[in-house]
Amino acid sequence: MQIHDAVVLVTGANRGIGARFVEQLKARGAGKVYAAARDVRTIEADGVHPVELDVTDPEQIAAAARAAGDVQILVNNAGISTGTGLVIGDEQAIRREMDTNFYGPLLMTRAFAPVLAANGGGAVVNVVSALSWFATPGSGAYAASKAAAWMLTDSTRLELAGQGTHVVGVHMGLVDTDMAAEIQAPKIAPAELADAALDAVESGAQEVLADDWARLVKRGLHLDPAQRYEQLFAALGQG
Repeated sequence: MQIHDAVVLVTGANRGIGARFVEQLKARGAGKVYAAARDVRTIEADGVHPVELDVTDPEQIAAAARAAGDVQILVNNAGISTGTGLVIGDEQAIRREMDTNFYGPLLMTRAFAPVLAANGGGAVVNVVSALSWFATPGSGAYAASKAAAWMLTDSTRLELAGQGTHVVGVHMGLVDTDMAAEIQAPKIAPAELADAALDAVESGAQEVLADDWARLVKRGLHLDPAQRYEQLFAALGQG
């Protein structure tokens, strides 16, 4: 479908990747952009419709679906990273990551699926991660939540096919945002990532491998785990 004149809702739209999605949507002539964030005072974009939304709050999600009944494209972008491991990490931090990174887009998709159906099918864009396919020390909770988000993307693509909803999964390595500020490694620009995701909406592509790192990880999925991690750690300079 075309972005021009489309009605789009973006979660986590106040900064980072979400803010760049809003910019790219406006540049492509979207008809209306709902910019959703937990605190709408942090949304700096002009010409958008602010929506107060915490994606871990079912009541706020239901209210957003009622208020934004004209949405044609849902961008599930909101996410967190706590740097928590799975074995000895804080259990509440692990649950927070799952609540935000998996249950958030799940509940948003469930709430907006009827809206999209009523508006012609539309599209769902899930911002996932190359960490849906591997983990590094300290990234266990984030990787687990993103692996769940990958399967959410695959499953909802099948479940929503009958109503004509196009579901896109967006995978990338590091993005130049506050979340990755302390990591010294090549990073993709947030605007470049948003642009690749919106290109997929318009072209009908189902998966975006937005950078070299995502493509490298995806190519190695057929390998035995020992070989796969040897390859990945060598690419990280840890081999």
